[in-house]
Order: sequence, then C-alpha cells, then structure tokens
Amino acid sequence: MQLQFLGTGAGMPSKERNVTSIALKLLDEIGSIWLFDCGEGTQHQILRTAIRPRRIDKIFITHVHGDHIFGLPGFLSSRSFLGGESPLTIYGPAHVRSFIETALQMSNTHLTYPIHFIDVQEGIVYEDAHFVVHAKKLQHVIECFGYRIEQKDLPGQLLVDKAQALGVPRGPLYKELKLGHNVTLEDGTIVKANDVLSAPKPGFTVTILGDTKYCDASIILAKEADLVVHEATFDASTTNLAASYGHATNVEAATVAKKAKAKNLIMTHISARFLKQDVEKLVNEAQTVFPNTFVADDFALFEFKNGQLVKD
Repeated sequence: MQLQFLGTGAGMPSKERNVTSIALKLLDEIGSIWLFDCGEGTQHQILRTAIRPRRIDKIFITHVHGDHIFGLPGFLSSRSFLGGESPLTIYGPAHVRSFIETALQMSNTHLTYPIHFIDVQEGIVYEDAHFVVHAKKLQHVIECFGYRIEQKDLPGQLLVDKAQALGVPRGPLYKELKLGHNVTLEDGTIVKANDVLSAPKPGFTVTILGDTKYCDASIILAKEADLVVHEATFDASTTNLAASYGHATNVEAATVAKKAKAKNLIMTHISARFLKQDVEKLVNEAQTVFPNTFVADDFALFEFKNGQLVKD
C-alpha cells in the first residue's frame, strides 16, 4: 500500500500546493488505484507521477465543494483519451452524479467506459474479498464524508514442513494453500489450509477524512488506524475561526489521532496563508500532542517499510 498526495492545498491552488486529491495505490494488493477527491488540475498532477489513469477504477468523493470535485470532468475525459475501457465507480454525495453528467453532456464529451455512481450513506459503502470501506458523516458546512479503508486479514505463511508431512507435493497446490484454499491430493485426501498456515496476519487500516471541524465522527473513523489523513486548514491560534468555517486546526487533527489511538497522522488541506517556512511550525505544534505526525506536500509518497510509515 502506498499513499500519494496529488494536491494538498485548501480552497484554491497556490504556487506550492494544488487542491485536494489523494491516490491510494493498491497495486501490490489488487492491482488498482483508488482516488480520494479530485480537485481542479488533478489530471495535470497525475502527469508528474507514475500513475496510469486507467489503473484508477474507484473514486471516493468526500463532498461537492469545488476544490474537491472540479477536476473530475477533465480527469474522466483524459482517462477515455488514454485508452481507458474498464468501468469506473464513483462514490460520493448524491450531487456528484448530477455535476458530472451535466459537465459531460454540456461539453459533448463521450467516454469509452461506463461509470457507476454510488450515492454514499453512512455505513459500509464497498466490500469485496480484500477490503471493506466505511463512510461516516463529518461536520463541515455542507454534507461531507470521511472514509475508513480496512484491509481484511491476510492468510498466514505456509508451514512447508507441515504441508510436506501431509503429503502435499511442491507446486501449484502450495499456491492454493497460501491463498487459504483447501486442496485435494491425488489419493483423495483433503488438506485444509488452516492446518498448514500460520495465524492470519492483520491487514492495514487507513482513514481518509474530508473537510471537517473537530468532531467525534473523525475519532470513530480513525479508531486504531494505521494511518489517518486529516485536514489542517488552520493552526492552533485560530481554533474558533476554524470551527466557524467547518475546518480543523493542526492541533485538533493531532487530538483526533491521539484519542483514536491511531499509529500515524498525515496533515493535509493546508491553507495558502501558511508559507513554506510556516509548515515546520504546524508540524511541531501537532507533534506536541501526537508525535507520529507528518505533513503532506504535493507528490509526497508515503508507505510502510518494516512497520514504519516512511515519506519518500
């Protein structure tokens, strides 16, 4: 799993930060990429990465403010021009569908692939054999959701000695057992995967929150997550102002991570009022509450290496 930030600014683009978009790269796990929000210029940002648009098969939208959705028509069109034919599913508030359909209709844009729209409500919005995604309403000035992405437990390691003792020959049957499937030997003996695998390995949990002021819903979504992405539009000196605009401060983001007993926090959605030299102060303030705090820059790539979150 890798998390790459395509835009980390709030409200409008600046010279240093584009508006919000985050790519959750699940290439090793399921061969796809999920996009969270798609602010203006996202397709331009993608051009400066190794991301292939046709690999993006799901887009999760937190809310319909322009700095989170204005990049959708352009990205969808470019994905078509670049040979995308596989279906794309877009999850988000109900107005996302009408925005996209109107933009495509008025611009006479034809797509080479189907789009499926899922109107998000609280609860499970997606589940397959590998992942489950939960959504919960946050507290912004319009309807806004946060998403909790949970990877399901992974099969344990194959205990080769046990498999051999049960008569399993080396080869394709080993692969089936590693995947957690029972196998049948030539003599009809059934070997159960549970008998030759170590204990399942827990999957990861990533929480990606939309715009929100400090609220309990954020803490619930972030509970014991390996990684929490939280906005930090304001700093600790402007707590009341932040709340009045439905936004959070750096210290409030850190407090959410601390109360949720999360492992790591990445702050994003940084206001243009903060210049490059101010960002270090934002991080330092947050780290007094939650030490494992990072701040995202455009194109920053985060991944876990040896159990530790690393910013490449």
